[in-house]
Amino acid sequence: MADPSSYRPRPGEIPDSPGVYRFRDEHRRVIYVGKAKSLRQRLANYFQDLANLHPRTRTMVTTAASVEWTVVSTEVEALQLEYSWIKEYDPRFNVKYRDDKSYPYLAVTMNEEFPRVQVMRGQKKKGVRYFGPYGHAWAIRDTVDLLLRVFPVRTCSAGVFKNAARTGRPCLLGYIGKCSAPCVGRITPDDHWDLADEFCDFMAGRTGTYLRRLERQMAEAAEEMEYERAARLRDDIGALKKAMEKSAVVLADATDADLIAVAEDELEAAVQIFHVRGGRVRGQRGWVTDKVEEITTGALVEHALQQLYGEESGDAVPKEVLVPALPDPVEPVQQWLTERRGSGVSLRIPQRGDKKALMETVQRNAQQALVLHKTKRASDLTTRSRALEEIAEALDLDSAPLRIECYDISHLQGDDVVASMVVFEDGLARKSEYRRFQIKGFEGQDDVRSMHEVITRRFRRYLAEKEKTGEWADGEDLTDGDRPTTGADTTENGAAPTHGPAPTHGPALADEPALTDGPALKDDDGRPKRFAYPPQLVVVDGGQPQVAAAQRALDDLGIDDIAVCGLAKRLEEVWLPREDDPVVLPRTSEGLYLLQRVRDEAHRFAITYQRAKRAKRFRSSPLDDVPGLGETRKQALIKHFGSVKKLRSATIDQICEVPGIGRKTAETVAVALAGATPAAPAVKTATGEIMDDDDGAPETTADAPGEPVSAGTPDERRGQER
Repeated sequence: MADPSSYRPRPGEIPDSPGVYRFRDEHRRVIYVGKAKSLRQRLANYFQDLANLHPRTRTMVTTAASVEWTVVSTEVEALQLEYSWIKEYDPRFNVKYRDDKSYPYLAVTMNEEFPRVQVMRGQKKKGVRYFGPYGHAWAIRDTVDLLLRVFPVRTCSAGVFKNAARTGRPCLLGYIGKCSAPCVGRITPDDHWDLADEFCDFMAGRTGTYLRRLERQMAEAAEEMEYERAARLRDDIGALKKAMEKSAVVLADATDADLIAVAEDELEAAVQIFHVRGGRVRGQRGWVTDKVEEITTGALVEHALQQLYGEESGDAVPKEVLVPALPDPVEPVQQWLTERRGSGVSLRIPQRGDKKALMETVQRNAQQALVLHKTKRASDLTTRSRALEEIAEALDLDSAPLRIECYDISHLQGDDVVASMVVFEDGLARKSEYRRFQIKGFEGQDDVRSMHEVITRRFRRYLAEKEKTGEWADGEDLTDGDRPTTGADTTENGAAPTHGPAPTHGPALADEPALTDGPALKDDDGRPKRFAYPPQLVVVDGGQPQVAAAQRALDDLGIDDIAVCGLAKRLEEVWLPREDDPVVLPRTSEGLYLLQRVRDEAHRFAITYQRAKRAKRFRSSPLDDVPGLGETRKQALIKHFGSVKKLRSATIDQICEVPGIGRKTAETVAVALAGATPAAPAVKTATGEIMDDDDGAPETTADAPGEPVSAGTPDERRGQER
């Protein structure tokens, strides 16, 4: 590990002008390439106190052994040179997008004497017109099959073409009219080239000209009573329209644009691109990358633009590029795109209308691509095994933690404080073991105290179950402070039923059969015990304070064989009890990736429960406390009177008029409502208007059920959630 001060340039050496810089390691390999409007200001940022640098930047500068730069005239030249060097050197610390699959294109070889239509993948070739990319090769073949009726361009390989020319007999497509048969001289090279050019024009979105021409020819043939020719032209028009229908119209103004969306987390990012030509989606592609450097969404977009258009020119660069965030600065990138196209290019963020709606669709595709990538990565057995081994090595555990439990606290400004417990066994989520907690020991917001309470309650239950099974040694007793308590600490279960199978001695590996339930892990009614099996590792969502609270809870219970760690979200640092410095796992570590997935799942599970609990509280009604009044009769009362307010003012005889409500029940309802305190009136925050209680739930609004009327906008509420 090198000290950046050992290769820091002397003051005044670095020019204050645009340029591109390269960091090299001790073996002279380029490990990072960057551009700057001012080389002096940018490079100075790398040679400050290491403690002030982002962990990924710190790793890069300590890996490097030298830095060099090249001065250019403009920022556009810097952008072009940066792209060239990234492509040439493939530096390990730069963002490099990789295709999540090899997309097929519809290609027309306009560089040949007799252009050919075919499916192509991989590197683009000069002189070949490309359309797409498409999701599947069969989609290209279906489209081409329809268009060959109107544009009978050659589709055969070079070998088939030469064999037909030698024998003087065309292939089957030549006999059925789906090839103009240039191999046997039925069409001249110039006419065939013009035919291929018309095919390209149609695929590029200029469809109206050909449809109008065919319709005019069909009308002329009908007037001249050439009905067979008119019928063929009619079928040709139908084929063209059917080919057009395969691409739905998404932008009514026949726009040519590329839409780029980015979905990202702390470690990875996914990019999705929709290619819209003539208002129709003509192609789609996606990339995934590791975030090996500290980078913003705008910078991710800039790298995507470089990869997307670095080798393109002319019409391959559309007039309009829509992005979720603009690069900083945006002017050099926009000028670079304009130079590649040869005319003006608009680079902007869509704000409203159809383009914004389509951008939301692209964004959903990007999010799904990122989730799919993570799912594929998590499902690999070898990867999971390596992740568990890396965690064991980093935390100095005796063995791989086959069962990991993670805890998170969630609340909304101190209200509805809840906690979640998620379980991963052999690196995979075990949802039947998920648990949810309500914080009971105190009121208000205190994440550290909440974490201590949850860990204490969970492992008291474990000790209680352990004592019931007779696992305590003879003569061993619990102190007053360690004695477990019983009682329902949990509320509802997670996504799967509680009463699923539970292992007796640990989770089964993916390639081994699961162990069967033994009597020690069963309640008297045969159901699996909820907390009978301990984890090898407890992970808490938080830093040093939360880790200390969890460890203190285990110490208070006398448990010393369960490891504890915390994952701080900001810098992805792993904190251990009684340690002043965190453990920093490598950015490419599968162990870090697994810990992050566990932590994120705990956060998702906690915040989902917290929102549901809050919504239930806001939907509460005084009728909920009436004994013997079920949901059906409650709804009947509200439907009959219109609101709780009107029901409260009704007489017992009026309540008895509701179907299914007897006099005894009516008296109970009247007494309950008379003793209940009327809820405060709801207020519309936008207008200050006091709302009438017309829906039986004065704490909610009709357009936002389950949310407080005066708690701010949905975005504001989400920002207040923990």
